[in-house]
Parts: sequence; C-alpha cells; structure tokens
Amino acid sequence: MIQRKAAEVYPFLESYIARKETQIAEIEQIIDRYEKKRLMEERSYQSMSSLRRMFTGKKPDHHAAVEYIHYVKRPMAQIRQLRVELEQAKAIMTSSNPGDLIAISYDLDKELQ
Repeated sequence: MIQRKAAEVYPFLESYIARKETQIAEIEQIIDRYEKKRLMEERSYQSMSSLRRMFTGKKPDHHAAVEYIHYVKRPMAQIRQLRVELEQAKAIMTSSNPGDLIAISYDLDKELQ
C-alpha cells in the first residue's frame, strides 16, 4: 500500500470509476448479445420440421457448455472483480477528506502514473 493525499487521487478516481463502469457495461452487452443469439438459434432449431432437424443436427451439449463458460461465466467473474475494484475506489472517495493521507494499492498507483 502506498500513501497519497486524497486531493491528488480524487480526479483520477473519478475517471477510474467511469472507466470501470464502462467496462462493466460493455461486458454485459457482450453477454446479452450471446444469450440473444443462443436463444434465436434454439428457437430456429425448434421451429424446424423433425425431418429437417434430423439432417441439420444440433450442437453437442459439451460444446454449448464450453461456449457458456467462454461467453457468460468468465465475463461474469470479470464483472464481479471489476465491481470489487469499483467499490474500493468509491469507498476511498466517500471515506476520506481532501487533506487526508489515504492508502492505495500498487495497482491503483500504477494506473495513476
């Protein structure tokens, strides 16, 4: 942990919070697009005649599971991590006065410079 004056860190934290919120929104959009695409594919498959379904085939379940992990589960874990970082930054802003010395992590200090 590194000690810095809160007044030095506030402008950076505001942009940091905005950037993290933007990243979260982008990841959520990616997840939504994947889920909509998967739902449309499933509806399309279900609307086919049984003969056509027999020739078309469906993705094996393990492929669907791997896609789910790649497009939903890992991004959701990334969102949780970003939210933790966001809460830490918000806590620093709300719990300190501009003249106080605050402890920031090395990662935040690296991004500050």
